[in-house]
Amino acid sequence: MVFSSPTFLYYFLPVTLIVYFITPMPKGSPRLRNVILLAASLVFYAWGEPRYVFLMAAQCVLTWGFGLLINRSRGGKRSKIYMVISVVVCFSGLIFFKYANFFITNINNAANTGIPVVKLLMPIGISFYTFQLSSYTIDLYRGNTEVQRNVLDLSTYLALFPQLIAGPIVRYTNVSAELVRRAHTAAGFAAGARRFIIGLGKKMLLANLFGQLVETFKQSGDRSVLFAWVYLLAYALQIYFDFSGYSDMAIGVGRILGFKFPENFNYPYIADSITEFWRRWHISMGTWFREYVYISLGGNRVSRLKWVRNIAIVWFCTGLWHGSSWNFVVWGLYFGVLLVLEKLFLLKWLEKIPQILSRIYCLLIVLVSFVIFHLETLQDITGFLKGMFGFAHVPLYSSESLYYLNSYKVILIIAVIGSTPLLKNLITKAKATPNLSKAISSLYPVFTAALLIITTAYLVDSSFNPFLYFRF
Repeated sequence: MVFSSPTFLYYFLPVTLIVYFITPMPKGSPRLRNVILLAASLVFYAWGEPRYVFLMAAQCVLTWGFGLLINRSRGGKRSKIYMVISVVVCFSGLIFFKYANFFITNINNAANTGIPVVKLLMPIGISFYTFQLSSYTIDLYRGNTEVQRNVLDLSTYLALFPQLIAGPIVRYTNVSAELVRRAHTAAGFAAGARRFIIGLGKKMLLANLFGQLVETFKQSGDRSVLFAWVYLLAYALQIYFDFSGYSDMAIGVGRILGFKFPENFNYPYIADSITEFWRRWHISMGTWFREYVYISLGGNRVSRLKWVRNIAIVWFCTGLWHGSSWNFVVWGLYFGVLLVLEKLFLLKWLEKIPQILSRIYCLLIVLVSFVIFHLETLQDITGFLKGMFGFAHVPLYSSESLYYLNSYKVILIIAVIGSTPLLKNLITKAKATPNLSKAISSLYPVFTAALLIITTAYLVDSSFNPFLYFRF
């Protein structure tokens, strides 16, 4: 079940919210509502992955048990042992389901062996909930959070359906207080609903349209320079509005339920450097790797050589986390090298040049990264890059490329503007004027309702509705 489906929008979500809000909160405790959320979340997950609900439940119970052991032996050597074992147990499922065939294939290629591959589907969301579970035991060991003695509350944290299958990666410390006491207000409900509908609009009205253009390019024999750039721009906008739209929907539903999930995107395409880009793109993932890998390795409080090693390890893992293919590893190390170079000297240079040039630099680097990210083989990557920069003996443009550029020009302009804070800043300035502020407040419900109606119409009519990050 996905957020952008009639089943979720008009059956699952309304029924869940009705049952949730009619469930009493004795003495302000949401424990009964946590049970409702846990049950709803298990149904949500089982809708598409019935077999793997038991795997997720088992991992949660084991993590809860290790948490009790870590807390009982706090300050002693056993505490660290229990923490390490819990992390190994958490990641064993991810490694097996996501990387077993990757390792087998590479062993077969390197040693000319015939080890059979494992015929298993990867559990949806395992990359995300593995990080969430491990963050709990690591933070508990570090003394950054209190032990959760109630297995149902900890399971609710893990299985919470808004962020279960594609993030944002919510650390236990983000919601630990809200698991035992949270506020439900009309203003919070309205803000959450508005955020959800905006995310749905991003997904249905922008990401899906660009996804269709990407598929058109794949099926077309046109490989002109112009079509390559149109395709790459479409893919960059598709993946941004797809993933940021999902994050908006997750944050919105969380807000309705009384949870404040961390932000996951902050207009990354206006970044002036790759360093800034990764502070704005998939923020929760970057925070996780910084807190639990980079800092654990010593961060930047080590020699320069070890610091470079730490960056390499973090970005190797970041790339591999996105997929069990070498192009993802190359993609991660590509960013790792650039971040090292920026730290050593590029950032000083970028600060001296006009901002427009530094933004062009960043966008160009990011667009090239999407070529590596999207295409799996070295031959495909190099071939596309050659064509993109006019080194593959392909025409500069063609009638087909001009046709699609003309057909999508309006939506491209809207999406480019929407990927910047321009509209947000204009609304903020308008709100500073009393009369305009009242008008905006009055129009918000109308705009939200209209957007929901339009996206529903697209939803019913469209057969193209994937979420890109479900594959990770």
